[in-house]
Amino acid sequence: MKKTTLKKYASLIANVGARVKKGQEVMIYAELDQPEFVKMLVEECYKAGAKRVDVEWSYQPLTKTHVRYRSVKTLSEMLDWEVEKLKRRVAVLPVMIYLLSEDPDGLNGMNQQKYSKGTQARYKIIKPFRDEMENKYQWCIAAVPGVEWAKKVFPNCRKNEAVEKLWQAILTTSRCDDDPVKAWEEHNADLKSKCDYLNSLNIESLHYKSSNGTDFTVGLIEDSEFEGGGEYTLSGNYYNPNIPSEEVFISPKKGVAEGVVYSVMPLSYRGELIENFSIRFENGKAVEVHAEKNEALLNELINMDEGAAYLGECALVPYDSPIRNSGILFYNTLFDENAACHLALGEGFSQCIKGSENMTLEECREKGINKSMIHEDFMIGAEDLDITAKTKDGREIPVFRNGNWAF
Repeated sequence: MKKTTLKKYASLIANVGARVKKGQEVMIYAELDQPEFVKMLVEECYKAGAKRVDVEWSYQPLTKTHVRYRSVKTLSEMLDWEVEKLKRRVAVLPVMIYLLSEDPDGLNGMNQQKYSKGTQARYKIIKPFRDEMENKYQWCIAAVPGVEWAKKVFPNCRKNEAVEKLWQAILTTSRCDDDPVKAWEEHNADLKSKCDYLNSLNIESLHYKSSNGTDFTVGLIEDSEFEGGGEYTLSGNYYNPNIPSEEVFISPKKGVAEGVVYSVMPLSYRGELIENFSIRFENGKAVEVHAEKNEALLNELINMDEGAAYLGECALVPYDSPIRNSGILFYNTLFDENAACHLALGEGFSQCIKGSENMTLEECREKGINKSMIHEDFMIGAEDLDITAKTKDGREIPVFRNGNWAF
């Protein structure tokens, strides 16, 4: 891929995604696959005005090694310097950029139960810091093509060819064209117009139905609203958290969901793929799951904590979307969630409550925003999916018909 094209993409992430401002600190999280691109991104953050940019690296084989040899007690520890780092992040509120490139199968064979116990214990220490930072900082998730990921997506290509093809797919679906800034301004405006319409309906619940067996109803919070595209921090900084993004989303009311949903794409979770699965909900809670592959891992997911079995998000994405139309199964939630309507288990979004900027996080949760240590999207948007909204005054209004917007 041409260096000029990659610099344009790095600029898109820094200036449109994370929207780095003068004097801010930036944290970049990345795998070891693309050091040259990370260097470009660091430089673009400095050009945008960042006073300090730090990079934290991860490596899947090393994660597996740690889990294999460390005890659960050691995996559960938060050392003093780690806690001090969290305290500083609360004080500084750095911009967070997450670059995804990991192998979808890269943690196969890892002891997931052992890893879960360590994660659950560490989360108890991390949670107060995470809550303190909620909605106060800019963040952006984007992707670069790791070799193993590229080979998973394009198994019949040589490594270099697979990486090049995945680069092209990432850039195209991320709207990194001749004028990315203009493209994202237009895209954000389109998503906002859809949100405005949906919010005007005063929707009480959504009913999903498709021929694959999905038949599911979810309730919405009375004072909630749909969002999509760019967002604002509590201090008024605008940013785009996901590159790419095609969704309009809302956080449903905890405890109000009934029926069954069937997946239409694999779910990549902790370096393994959960495939061909269904989840049945009663009183808002996932009470029964089935999967052709990795059913035990799906059960592990919904038992991470009390809120993991409840929904945190309902996202609307038309079947006729750029990522779906690419014909590529990315095996990566950032992309695959933007090819289909999806739900998310776990943490909800407090900013989906009207007036949340004047409320505490606990007040938002009292209204029905779910609380959890996880937020895992899974795709349910079949080609014939119908979604019907029931409004507070009893009307039934089509939102989706045959997988696409009905308005």
